[in-house]
Amino acid sequence: MKLLRHGPKGAERPGLLAADGSIRDLSAHVDDIAGAVLSDAGLDRLRAVDPLSLPVAAPGTRLGPCVGRVGKFIGIGLNYADHAAETGVPLPPEPLMFLKATSCISGPDDDIIQPRGSTKLDWEVELALVIGRPVAYADEAEAAASIAGWCVCNDISERNFQLERAGQWDKGKGCDSFGPIGPWLVTRDEVADPTNLSMWLEVNGQRRQQGSTRTMVFKPAFLVSYVSQFMSLQPGDIITTGTPPGVGMGQKPPVWLKPGDRMRLGVEGLGEQRQTVVACP
Repeated sequence: MKLLRHGPKGAERPGLLAADGSIRDLSAHVDDIAGAVLSDAGLDRLRAVDPLSLPVAAPGTRLGPCVGRVGKFIGIGLNYADHAAETGVPLPPEPLMFLKATSCISGPDDDIIQPRGSTKLDWEVELALVIGRPVAYADEAEAAASIAGWCVCNDISERNFQLERAGQWDKGKGCDSFGPIGPWLVTRDEVADPTNLSMWLEVNGQRRQQGSTRTMVFKPAFLVSYVSQFMSLQPGDIITTGTPPGVGMGQKPPVWLKPGDRMRLGVEGLGEQRQTVVACP
């Protein structure tokens, strides 16, 4: 299934993408794509619903973040061997974790807001996973089974805030609009091998990133297991798993996003995002 949330910001309704490409409303069956809905049992109940029996969403409806009520939004840094090489930084011996504020989560096609004082705004196409059931101190088999599904994430970063302002990476990772997720959550059963997906990102029509999850150093099941040694994970928590080479910081000379720039990005089988950069009001 491809599950989604549609409608105005703050008032999104649950839905799914039908085989005919239409957006169908699930409000009569669940209150949100969140919590227990993401469990194996919850997803099975939705699979039993005939998509064509559901109301069709209004044409042009906005797609919101594909998961609601996210408790934790965890990022993994320097997790692609070729991206680490372009930054000139050695691969970390263990996963490098940081937190993105849940207030940065936005829809897949919402504007990216350049923060006040920003000088080095950057892009990162990523594969993100969504947890479907509580997990703590998990081995890799349990971790893999806890993943409800997958989605595209653009891990927007402000490199000056992240690297030059003293302190944790979080400063440059959690600004408003820095976490577009979606367009939909693709359930685990529909992604045969998450470690072999092509991924790409364009800025103003120019291909900047072209990579594959094959070059991921720490694989998704290991990442869930690893993170669960430090904190319990709950349904709806998101882990975004790193980016391939081609980020703005890695260009020669570096290229930074500015108001008016347009991005288009995607991960194989998981859909596309489109965003425009706007100045902070």
